[in-house]
Amino acid sequence: MNKSCFGCFNKCEKKENIFQKKQCYKHHALDWLSNIQSPFEYQKYDIVEVQFKNDRKEFFFNQEKIFLNQGDIVTVEPKSGIGYDIGTVHLTGELVKLQIRNQIVNSNTFKKIYRKSTYKEIEIWKFFKKKEFSTLLKAKKIAKNLNLSMKICDVEYQGNGEKAVFYYTAENRIDFRTLIKEFALQFHLRIEMRQIGYRQEAAKIGGIGSCGRELCCSTWLKNFKSVTTNSARYQQLSINIQKLTGQCSKLKCCLNYELDAYLDAIKDFPDFNKKIHTEKGIAKCMKIDVFKQEMWFSYVKNPNTWFKIKAKKIKEILEKNKISPALEELSTINAIQKTELIFKDLSI
Repeated sequence: MNKSCFGCFNKCEKKENIFQKKQCYKHHALDWLSNIQSPFEYQKYDIVEVQFKNDRKEFFFNQEKIFLNQGDIVTVEPKSGIGYDIGTVHLTGELVKLQIRNQIVNSNTFKKIYRKSTYKEIEIWKFFKKKEFSTLLKAKKIAKNLNLSMKICDVEYQGNGEKAVFYYTAENRIDFRTLIKEFALQFHLRIEMRQIGYRQEAAKIGGIGSCGRELCCSTWLKNFKSVTTNSARYQQLSINIQKLTGQCSKLKCCLNYELDAYLDAIKDFPDFNKKIHTEKGIAKCMKIDVFKQEMWFSYVKNPNTWFKIKAKKIKEILEKNKISPALEELSTINAIQKTELIFKDLSI
């Protein structure tokens, strides 16, 4: 009998279930230290990373020294301390130590792993996971009837089904005391409302980015860093909000990926704000080409004509300008006429 995958509970080895097979491994991580034996009978690291629904992962203390492998379903202590929760072992051993060091978490707050989940516990867990979608639809309908300016984006049941966490996004503070009462009457369980950001919402829902790949936040990116329009300006990208924003309606995280490389390359360029003096007047920088080490200048009185000059040449001109204003014109060999949409090379 083929083992069911975590998340979809279907036999993904079947050919007709290819899409679900991809979804199951959306958060899969390669434990590249799993086959490396510790020298001198070193005791195995007793902290385990457990994955729950979607992108939620937490660290747990394996106090009972249970032998665990990646993919094992375990029963763990919940945050509330009431009942139990169920998740899948995501990482074990020395790689967990590296993850803790990268995320800078307090090891004193880790909850315990109770045991490997029994067959009965797994069946209860699967039953409530199947109810999550219908619960989400009902919850959205209730929130809409109460005219609350919030969006309920996900629901997650606790392993024993006694509690449900409702994730929502909102611009302003929400008074959902009436909403919790309605939820308790409708679903007959303990309710927890947890507000998340728009980036976290995109990570939970998932999707395909403009690059054609799965969203970084829903696969491997866990630490969200602030992204500003300066990241686009340094990379000479046009400030087109529709192209620069992702599915979360925020600036794309990938704008920061190559930013350091651009900042290092820009160090070899002269100051963009400095103007050069020529025979025909003063010229200012309009654009740069980081990879070709070129800069585009235009006269202040004639901004529609741009001149392409090497960055090294601009440095020489600026050094001459420190002594006395230079009496040379900008070369017209690489000049272009700027219009609203078209750049025309006059040298052709």
